[in-house]
This record gives sequence, structure tokens and C-alpha cells, in this order.
Amino acid sequence: MSNNVSAVQDYYDYADWYDNAEPTKPATEVIVPCDPTADDWLFHTSIAVISCIVMLILAAVTRWKRRHRGFGKDAAGLLSPVNFLEQTRHRGLAVAVFGMIFCRLCVLLLAQSPLPFSNSQENKEYWKILGLFYYPALYFPLLACGGLRSQVGYALGSLLSWTHLGVLVWQKVDCPRTPEIYAYYSLLASLPLIACLAFLSLLYPRLLFMALRSSREVSVSEDLDSSYYRDYVKEILQKRPTPDDSSSCATKPKLPERIFDALKSYISSPEEVFQLPLKLTISAMISFIAVYQVALLLVIAVVPTLQKVRAGVNEEVVYLLAGFNVILSQDRAEVIQIVVHYMWCVEVCYLSAMTLSCLATLVMLARSVVLHKSNLRGLYRGNVHNVLNRKRIARPSRQALVCWTGFTAYQAAFICLGMVIQTLVFFICFLFAVFLVLIPILYGRNFVLFRILRNMWPFWTTLLLITVLQHAASKFVFLKNDAGSRELVNRTSLSLMAYLLFPVNVLLGVVLGVWRIVITGLFNIVHLCRMDISLLSPGMEAFDPGYCCYSYYLMMEASQSHPVMKAFCGLLLCSVVVGGLPGLQLRDAEEGVRLVQKEKKPTLKSSARRARARWLLLYTLVNNPALAASRKHFGCQCSESFLNGTLSRATKEGADNGTGRGASARGLAM
Repeated sequence: MSNNVSAVQDYYDYADWYDNAEPTKPATEVIVPCDPTADDWLFHTSIAVISCIVMLILAAVTRWKRRHRGFGKDAAGLLSPVNFLEQTRHRGLAVAVFGMIFCRLCVLLLAQSPLPFSNSQENKEYWKILGLFYYPALYFPLLACGGLRSQVGYALGSLLSWTHLGVLVWQKVDCPRTPEIYAYYSLLASLPLIACLAFLSLLYPRLLFMALRSSREVSVSEDLDSSYYRDYVKEILQKRPTPDDSSSCATKPKLPERIFDALKSYISSPEEVFQLPLKLTISAMISFIAVYQVALLLVIAVVPTLQKVRAGVNEEVVYLLAGFNVILSQDRAEVIQIVVHYMWCVEVCYLSAMTLSCLATLVMLARSVVLHKSNLRGLYRGNVHNVLNRKRIARPSRQALVCWTGFTAYQAAFICLGMVIQTLVFFICFLFAVFLVLIPILYGRNFVLFRILRNMWPFWTTLLLITVLQHAASKFVFLKNDAGSRELVNRTSLSLMAYLLFPVNVLLGVVLGVWRIVITGLFNIVHLCRMDISLLSPGMEAFDPGYCCYSYYLMMEASQSHPVMKAFCGLLLCSVVVGGLPGLQLRDAEEGVRLVQKEKKPTLKSSARRARARWLLLYTLVNNPALAASRKHFGCQCSESFLNGTLSRATKEGADNGTGRGASARGLAM
């Protein structure tokens, strides 16, 4: 009581001194808005006109190719420069353009003037909505220049990329500091954008140089002519070595080997025969940029404020704490040091939480890339049920198209939301651990948590003893080992123990229920950024929008870009007459299915080997779920007749008795 009275008296004494003293305010630096030499309004007006001219030139080049070079109706259109179903496109081009758009989106949401054409603060929300469509249209010519695969396109792409990069670097050098949130936020947020533009500025001249050196004309069917699909078919059809019986009975791996295997499951090694689809590659790059942008925003939005509060701590804090009956020490200087130290601990906890969130997100993304490959391989083999835990045909649908379109955007949004929630939860956990456990142990005071645990020690001791008792009784009393097998004995005593320990187990169940909530919440928070696993229980995946989007996206990829199907289509195109020159005969195309053989052999082959190669191709195409809906006798089948994308045994027998074989043969011949 005497301490409280003295604290209140000190408060009134300080109030009198404070009224007579001159207030001192910390000097804060005011950053005025900066106008760069390269005016933003003039640049965007000029680059919009230049982009329109580039698009007109590309349209003229595309039309000229169709007329004079015999590309026909299959020539790539100007409005579809990048086909995401093609594995042979240049991945860096699309990845860089999508990364630029995402960087612009991150800056756009926090900018005072969303568009450079209008600095008015009225109806700013409508200008931001317009900006969501402006920046994709602004960077679309950079994507279109590389999509046509021509020297003119590469030259125009070099011009555009160097213009964007030069003006952006010029503006950041002139005005590195802005008054938005933090002085250097605009500069730091633009680093990924500068990196993407620099990559395009180096990529387009390299492609132009390679196009000038190469005299080969680019074919419109270059994707089907690529050796990627033939190498994939060769890989899956080649003979596998039969495992020995001695190697099958391997011993249990040691601890270092298990640790190495666990680390290896999070690392995706590049493969020449099998590559991720282009859209998954874009999603991986956008995910890393999203981690950087969210981490940057979380740091600059909180850490500078905490540093200012820590620098502004003075004697007022002593009387503020005394008003709440909190007496840290009788010495005011010591109280200030304690408060400053506590503020520093809060800052360290926040930075630790943000760092842990970034690491957890990166680890989850690395694991997702590994599972993407495994799931795609399974769908290519037709294991729809094993991959997606459902009986479904891999074919396009309305919902699948919508999910395929927004997969990359949804992935980026989940990462941003997941990192914010993870940082908040981890920050609260670190605060509890530091202020309730670590600091009381180090300084020997404020044992609030330890007092609560000490008062409840009979409760925790009882629960611990009951748990140990049940496990010990289960092992030594109710289980009997007889000839290597376990049998249940003393059933009457077991029922009696369950009855007597029922009240205690209710209390133990409350503790386990709380622990279950904590574990489930942490698991869902950490795995929120992953779309390849469902956060709900098995059988409820349909209510998880992220997992549904991922499953439909995989089915679209498996049905529309199957490597075996594209290899077969490439072999069929070998017999087509292109440009008035006779192509290969159909017999030669059928000879090309012998992709199993790696070494070149003489042209004359026995009929047995030729028939075997044809039946291998027939077996592969029949079991391809992407071609199931294209066969005539499949149109009258109900969904119950399918299992993992193929017909069930009963349906096959009925089809074989009728016209199924003839229809299948006609479908393959076509």
C-alpha cells in the first residue's frame, strides 16, 4: 500500500514539473514527394503507343507468314502467343512476364496514385480496378514478341524490354525514397520487377542472335516435332531391370539414411525426360516473389514503428505504469531500461515469427513441387483414384477450365494470406514463450505461469499417473505374447478399469481436445499455402476450394497435354504433305513407334517386332484416359462403367461381344 501511495505522489510531482517544462518532440524526417526526370505520365503514354505499334507489326508479320510461307490455318495467332499446354516453349519468357504483373499488383494495392494517367484521389478505388487490367495489357507485347518465334518479334522484344528497364532504373535512381509507408519501400518492392526486366533484356537479344545464326524455318508444329515427347515414351516403354530376391529383403535403413531420404523428399531434381507443365513453373516463380513481397511488407509496416516507440521511451512510461499499479522498480532509470529491453524483445519476437513463416512457406512450396511431379506421373498412367482419391474421368469440364485459368493466381493469394496468418500466430506464441517462460527464468521475477502450474500440480500429477498406469497395465496385464503373437487377456479386469477411470479420462480428454485444436490449427495454418493436399478429412475434399482447384487443374493437364498422346500425334503428322513436298508414308510413321530401341538398327525388321511395337502403341492409347471420350462406343456408356479413366471388366466384355473392337480399330486408324 505504501508503494502505491508513493507512486501516486511521484506522479503528481512529475505532472507539476512537466507542466512547467518545455515539451521536446523527437525530430522526424519528412519525405516530400519526388518527381523523377523521366515523367511517369509521359513514359506510360509513349510506351502505350509503342506497344500498339508493336502489336500491329506482329499482326502484319503473322498474316504474311500465313500467306507466303504455307503455314496455313494452323499458324499461331497473335492473341495466343503462349500455349500453356506445350512443354517445349521457352519457360523463362512467360515466367518473367507473369512475375512483372504480380510485382505491379503488389505496388498497385498500396499506391496513392494507382495509375500514372491520373493523380486525382477521387474515386481511387475505381482507378485501382482499372489498373488490374491496364498492367496485363501493358506487358502483353513482351509476351507476344517471343510467342511468334521470329526475328522481327525478337528484335521488337529487345526494344521493348530495354525501354521498360531503362526508364524504370532511371526513375528509381532519381527518386529512391518515397513517402509511402517506408522511405525505401517502393525501391525494394521494385527489385523483382527490375530483375524480370533485366532477364528479358538479356533473353531477347540472345534469341535474336540464335535466330540470325540459324537458317532453319520455325514450324508451326514444332511442339509436336520436339524430341521431348518421344523421349518420354521411350522412357516408359523401355525394359526395367528385374529386382533380385536378395535386394528385395533389404534391412531397415539406418538413421542417417532415413534423414537423407527425408531431406531428399523436399528437393526436386531436374529431369530431362519429365518436366513440370509451364503453368506450374510460373506458379513456383510467382510463389517465391509473393514470399518476398509479403515479407517485405510485414517488416516495413511494423519494425520501423517499434523502433520509433523504443527510441521515444522516457519517464512518462514510469507514471503510466504506476497508474495501472505496475511497479517494475523504484529507480526511474531502471524502469526505462526495462521497458526499452522489453520493446526490443517484442521486436525480436516479431522478426523471428516472420522469419519462421518465410521458412515454413518455402519448405511447403518445395514439398509441393515434388508432389506435383508424382501426381502428374500418376495421372499420366491413369491412376486417378490413387492420386485424387476419387473415381473420375480426366476430361475437360466447365469447372475444370475455371480452375485451370485461376490456378496460379489462387496459389499466390493463398501464400500471401497464409504468411500473414502464420506471422501473427507465431508472434503470439513467441511472446508467450519469452515473457512467460524465458524472461522470468533469466531475471527471477514475474513467475505468473509457473505459479499457475504450481497451484495445479495435483491435477497434472493425477493425469500423468493415470496415463502411465493405463499404458503399463495394457502392456503387462492385458496383453500376452504367445509364440510371436499378442492376445488379449483379463477382459473382466479391463472392463472394470475402464469403468473406474471414466471420470479421470473425461478430464484427460479435455486436455487432449485442447491439444487437438492446437495441433489442427497449426497444421492448417502452415499448410494453407499448399493446394496439393486437402485441409479437410478424407471424403470432405469437395468442400476445400483450394484442393478442388488443384485436382481439376491436374485433370486438365492430364487430358490435354499427355506426352504419349502428343508423341502419337507427332507420328501421325509425319505422313502429312506440308508445303507441297511429300511427307513420310504411314508405314514409316508406324515404324517410328519403336521408340523402345535406343540404338539405330537396319531398316528391314521382322514382322514379329513390328507387330509387337504396334501392339505396344495400341495398349498405350487404349489405356489413355484422354482418348476415352473420343471413341464411338464410349458415348453411350454411363459414368459407373468407368474405373480410373478406363472401362470396367464387365463393360469391356460386353463391348468385345459387339462392335467395340471394330470401333476401337477405326478410332485408332483415324
